[in-house]
Amino acid sequence: MSVSTTLPAPVADALVGIASRALRIRWLMRAPVRMYRARLGFLFGSRMLMLEHTGRKTGARRYVILEVIDHPDPDSYVVVSGFGARAQWFRNVRADPGVRVWIGGRRPAEAYASLLNPDESAASLHAYVTRHPRTWATMKPAIESTLGAPTDDRGTGLPMVRIRLT
Repeated sequence: MSVSTTLPAPVADALVGIASRALRIRWLMRAPVRMYRARLGFLFGSRMLMLEHTGRKTGARRYVILEVIDHPDPDSYVVVSGFGARAQWFRNVRADPGVRVWIGGRRPAEAYASLLNPDESAASLHAYVTRHPRTWATMKPAIESTLGAPTDDRGTGLPMVRIRLT
């Protein structure tokens, strides 16, 4: 099931364009960070987390909200970089994998970020697509537009990171 099969093509194309542009609106993407800081992270449930990472050039603390696509065990979460390897948070955690995470209403926890290999990525994304087919159908065109490349449930072009609580 895809967006284009459930909506007329012009409407689906317009929605993909809107979603792609929305992902680039900084204040809109930063609003959830303010909510986590105000201790309202519980509103996002367990499907979202806030990741604190260190800027690789500035050394400053940076924050990003990410969707949890897999939760393979109680102390680990898998997130995906929808902007690919060029996403700043992704580049920062590759340079310094020591991070902190906020999940739901919990206090921040120290964690370690590691890149998943292609097989692990494919398994996590396939599990996500199986659990959330409608969300994937909606987000897939926006991710492809942002990445500039096709993707599928095998994870083509989607780098994934395991966040393991320490």
